Amino acid sequence: MSTSLRLALYQPDMPTNTGSMMRLGACLGISLDIIEPCGFIWDDKRLHRVAMDYIDHIDYTRHRDWATFQAASTERRIVLLTTKAAVPYTSFSYRPDDILMVGRESAGVPDAVHDAVSARVTIPMAKGLRSLNVALAAAMVLGEAIRQTEVTS
Repeated sequence: MSTSLRLALYQPDMPTNTGSMMRLGACLGISLDIIEPCGFIWDDKRLHRVAMDYIDHIDYTRHRDWATFQAASTERRIVLLTTKAAVPYTSFSYRPDDILMVGRESAGVPDAVHDAVSARVTIPMAKGLRSLNVALAAAMVLGEAIRQTEVTS
């Protein structure tokens, strides 16, 4: 399986979630963009333990900051997964070259980033609950985006 969809992680806080999303990307043929600074040391043993040998099978790019990522992504639509969106992820029309972006586990994305993206989608949840784990949310939305955009013969 291979696609031109990408997954962007905005200033990830937790190496375990980053490792899980790296494994997800490797298994689904999705490239990752890591928007720094990260909330952990990149060479952290926990990251390598969670990503395991999948880290050798993932195409990823580390961007020094939001501005650098934005400059590298001008030809693509950035779709933010956020609890502050009105559009359910299953009602959105994905494009094969979209970049799906998740925010920091501890704080999401700042308002300036929220306002700068092309689109925002949400995962409807039971009333009174805050959010899903970022890696689970990424897997759900990537699955829907792949379902919509994957060309079958």
